[in-house]
Amino acid sequence: MEYLGYFASIIIGLSLGLIGGGGSILAVPILVYLFNINPELATSYSLFIVGITAMIGSYSQYKLGNLKIKPALAFAIPSLLSLLFVREIVLPKIPSVIFTLHHFEVSKNLLILIVFACLMIATSVSMIKKAIPKKTLQKDNFSKIALIGLLVGFLTGFLGAGGGFLIIPALLFFANLPMKQAIGTSLLIIFITSLIGFGGDVLNGISINFRLLFTISAIAILGLFIGTYLSKKIDGAKLKPAFGWFVLAMGMYIIIKEFLLN
Repeated sequence: MEYLGYFASIIIGLSLGLIGGGGSILAVPILVYLFNINPELATSYSLFIVGITAMIGSYSQYKLGNLKIKPALAFAIPSLLSLLFVREIVLPKIPSVIFTLHHFEVSKNLLILIVFACLMIATSVSMIKKAIPKKTLQKDNFSKIALIGLLVGFLTGFLGAGGGFLIIPALLFFANLPMKQAIGTSLLIIFITSLIGFGGDVLNGISINFRLLFTISAIAILGLFIGTYLSKKIDGAKLKPAFGWFVLAMGMYIIIKEFLLN
């Protein structure tokens, strides 16, 4: 299964290069089901993989002039605060077994996977439906950006990924950024929050197989470069709905497997 996992890791970066996001939502399922990593630990691995891939992507966007620092900081600072709060305080306080109902055990790992599956389904819907309609020009609203940043930080802290489907619309509508700048700036936000969140986990002494982590990350970055190259020849917008259906199928698979096949 490991070799299949390495192959699947390409998709993480491939989708980022082709359609500007989406692949990071697959990191935790790949780590859990193909590399047999504990779901809670997988969220830490995912933070690094997502963060390092977003770092490469944001540098490419910087060279294209698509990074906007002010809205990025308005989003990233509250997002980072809520992310660290969740990983430092909330997650450690959740018991390994939350409750048992008629011999069915609801564990912390099950909770992470089910919430993650719900996020995958929500993300897939945003990818399948038609593009966001053109926005009407309005004043920058950094208070709303910060509020959404808090929400995204909570999701990212709990799940190790996710939130891109909230970041980009927030930057479009409340920071008045065009789509290319919203995508570029969202990568910068993901890079900042994910890697600092991972650094916090390492300082807390979690056990990381760095050889495996760096190998998966390198493959994801290779996928990013392939996707960036293909994006010059293929219209990523046309691929987005198809990838959305794939993410939807993965989300449904997690729910079916955890509730019906275990």
